[in-house]
Amino acid sequence: MKELKYTIIKTKKQYNEYCNILENLVLLNNKAEKDEVELLTLLIEKWDSEHNSFDEITPVELIKALMETNNLKSKDLVKILGLSKGTVSKILNYQKGLSKETIRKLSDYFKVSQEAFNRPYKLVNEVNRHFKDASLMNTKKHLKKVLA
Repeated sequence: MKELKYTIIKTKKQYNEYCNILENLVLLNNKAEKDEVELLTLLIEKWDSEHNSFDEITPVELIKALMETNNLKSKDLVKILGLSKGTVSKILNYQKGLSKETIRKLSDYFKVSQEAFNRPYKLVNEVNRHFKDASLMNTKKHLKKVLA
């Protein structure tokens, strides 16, 4: 019987090896290895879903951790997400929520499920500071209507 090139990930060491292989394949952008990229992505996502608890950190903390792991700066996120420096700064400083499109781009780039970024977290927003425990998105509210 022929030995499989990839198997279900059983150890952190194997996980890291597969992540490195996947990263190299993605950088090569070779269409011939498309099936290999898909298989590695599936195996890595399975490991992530079983071993990583993204529930303990906010989507912004996750972005910052992924940036650190991948040696990225805010200016790199500007290019990745196609957003302005100001918008990226507001996101990283809890002043602006993540749009669906931003979540998709983060998920695709970092190979992390969209659910990890699509969770509620508290924003620091001058407009919403009057509301106790406001988990409101970065939208302006008509304060007269809301406070009336």
